[in-house]
Amino acid sequence: MTSSAASIAFDPLLPWEVLLLFGVIGIAIGIAGLARRATGVLWRIAAVAVVLAALANPSLVEEVRRGIDDVALIVVDDSDSQSINDRRAQITAAREALRKRLGTLEGLEVREVVLPPNSLKLGSESLGGTRLIGTLRNALVDIPRERLAGVILLTDGQVHDVPNPIPPELATAPTHVLLSGRKNEADRLLVLEQTPKFGVVGKSVTAKFRVEDSAPDAKGPAPVSITVGSDPPLRLNAPIGRTIEVEIPVANGGANVVQVEVAAGTHELTMENNRALFVVNGVRDRLRVLLVSGEPYPGERAWRNLLKGDPAVDLVHFTILRTPSKDDFTPTRELSLIQFPMRELFDLKLKEFDLIVFDRYETGSIITREYFGNIANYVRGGGALLLSVGPVYATQRSIYRTPLGAVLPAPPTGDVIERGFKPKPTTLGDRHPVTAELPQAGNPAPIDAPADVQRQEPSWGRWFRMVPARAEKGVTVLAGADDKPLVVLDRVGEGRVAQILSDHLWLWNRGIEGGGPQAELVRRIAHWLMKEPDLEEEALRADAHGGRIDIKRQTLADTFSPVEMTAPDGSRRTITLNPLAPGRAIATIQVDKPGLYKFDDGKLKTVAAVGNPDPLEFSDVRATASKLKPLADASGGGMIWLSDVPDPDVRRVSANRIAHGDSWIGLRRNESYAVTGVNRYPLLPGLVVALAFLLGIGLAWFREGK
Repeated sequence: MTSSAASIAFDPLLPWEVLLLFGVIGIAIGIAGLARRATGVLWRIAAVAVVLAALANPSLVEEVRRGIDDVALIVVDDSDSQSINDRRAQITAAREALRKRLGTLEGLEVREVVLPPNSLKLGSESLGGTRLIGTLRNALVDIPRERLAGVILLTDGQVHDVPNPIPPELATAPTHVLLSGRKNEADRLLVLEQTPKFGVVGKSVTAKFRVEDSAPDAKGPAPVSITVGSDPPLRLNAPIGRTIEVEIPVANGGANVVQVEVAAGTHELTMENNRALFVVNGVRDRLRVLLVSGEPYPGERAWRNLLKGDPAVDLVHFTILRTPSKDDFTPTRELSLIQFPMRELFDLKLKEFDLIVFDRYETGSIITREYFGNIANYVRGGGALLLSVGPVYATQRSIYRTPLGAVLPAPPTGDVIERGFKPKPTTLGDRHPVTAELPQAGNPAPIDAPADVQRQEPSWGRWFRMVPARAEKGVTVLAGADDKPLVVLDRVGEGRVAQILSDHLWLWNRGIEGGGPQAELVRRIAHWLMKEPDLEEEALRADAHGGRIDIKRQTLADTFSPVEMTAPDGSRRTITLNPLAPGRAIATIQVDKPGLYKFDDGKLKTVAAVGNPDPLEFSDVRATASKLKPLADASGGGMIWLSDVPDPDVRRVSANRIAHGDSWIGLRRNESYAVTGVNRYPLLPGLVVALAFLLGIGLAWFREGK
């Protein structure tokens, strides 16, 4: 629409200061003339005024104006909470109705911006929630304030970035809120108050949570299930609105996935906030290790230094310098004053040790058969035993000939080999995590290599003595001279046993012929004995990284079975693993929903916790008007529930007029325009000014001549 408007403008020929000076002088002369009662003074003043007016150069300016459309901004909240019940349908219907109504209004431009769902990725550490005001601010940057007619927010009211107080830049035009959902909605939700991040393996940690239910007829207690990993769930009843504490057992080192879920309430909006996941990382307390050494030899100090060098190990070390049956005529006063505490170590406090190490121990009457029987029972009950043997293992004084021999996997053959040999991983050793990819071990044969292709030779140094034994049980992971068993691992009952059939491991520590990974090998053996999950020879793991899950399989078998995944919604999917190295395979999948993912390959089971990327979004999903009411009030806008008025009327209102009602919203008329042309007409042309000046001077001269 085009219109015009006229105004008077000045374009002085001299600076305004000079014109003002001339004016003051003229007025002063006029006043002096009037004081003397001179004739013709008024005409002279009139002539001077005409000259000054001409120097001011007045013009009549006519502007040609084109009206500029006002802008109505619609901000649509399409966040995840809009999926509850029919909220998204309400928003869609109101949005279409607004488009039709606004399209009939002249002089109005409509702009829309949408806050999309899933704006955060799984595993994101951002603040989350519905950031509707941030979206509004970004949209207002491109709209001049003089053109903004109003803002219409389509949302359920659960907005998590409303500023307090409302800044002036958000209140320059009426902001109306059209609310989806229903008034006075109710919902049940689970609130985690305390979730420990770490816990000691074998002990329990305390988690705190409460169940909230806003339904008017809510009654407790509410059934709650707590699942740790793939174990059967623990079920209990929780009172409504009261914090309860639960002991969570930390059974494994590493990640222990915990899922807490409460049953649906009588007025349930969504089950998304009825469950919660958290991870307790299991860490081991200080390990208590009992090291019993036989007669001193160079490797004894290597064992002691290795164990004492770990700050997480509490070491109790005894060396048997002389057995009671051995008589070397040493005076009693020169012997140790400390009596060997057999009963305390091998009876009363035996179960307090996490690992028992016998290094070149020779049987005698120091540790009786009864105590060896206690150690065997300790292993069967879940204890850990590491045996490093010397030549005496092949004799009648062998520890194998005690009751402890019942839990040892490799009995001696009675021989001792004393020649140089290089330890090397066996076929199973290349697959076992204790010896797989040991430093300097050389690369194993490729998975798809022909049968005649051999592994690379290790580059570590040789050993020069070993005790041949028959590996009747367990797994041989390192072989020695003539491919005879050198390191054997076995499970006995609930416990574990490891045998090192040589006393030359210390040569690696000394760097003989380049040395070898003594510390790493002992660390892995000890951690395997302590049931470290990462060193399990048969393991299925699933690690979640945001929306990605890495599935890893460790096995001593030649093949890998497919893995069946069960998603949080109950859907199933079969996953084929890709071989990565001997005994190891991996697969990576992408997921788009939070929750507990279960994996099963027919033998092993595991779980992965994919956290909700936006827990704040579902912390309270009840539609509400309270959060956005301050913004509507500050801007002069209104709030309408779409459940009451599905299609509110839209009106144009003048500035400073009420912009809302019970069933209508108003958009302000700003009367903005752009100037498309200007016509200028001089009001005092030169000829007119000259005639007027001469007329004034002439009349003044005429009056003075009388």
